[in-house]
Amino acid sequence: VQLVESGGGLVQAGGSLRLSCAASGSTFSINTMAWYRQAPGKQREWVAAITSGGGSTIYADSVKGRFTISRDNAKNMMYLQMNSLKPEDTAVYYCNTYGGEAAWGQGTQVTVSS
Repeated sequence: VQLVESGGGLVQAGGSLRLSCAASGSTFSINTMAWYRQAPGKQREWVAAITSGGGSTIYADSVKGRFTISRDNAKNMMYLQMNSLKPEDTAVYYCNTYGGEAAWGQGTQVTVSS
């Protein structure tokens, strides 16, 4: 699976962004996929995950109730809808399999101003 993230940008606190992850390869639809993020000076952390069919999702406590993960297997796409953004959400966001087994993409920068 090869992955390309997009949709990041600069937004004020309380605003929204929708991130997209375009995947190539025939195995996307059978993988549990996830979003991760890495803030400056911090380790990469897991944010949300979705099962292969999209029937189950899980979220880190820090984003629960604000972020929504979804996927469209017909398009080999995954999304992260981010609402009520906070300055602490500022990070580079990445998509990958739940175990981080694919090569990491370049990520997409999300900056939330206070």
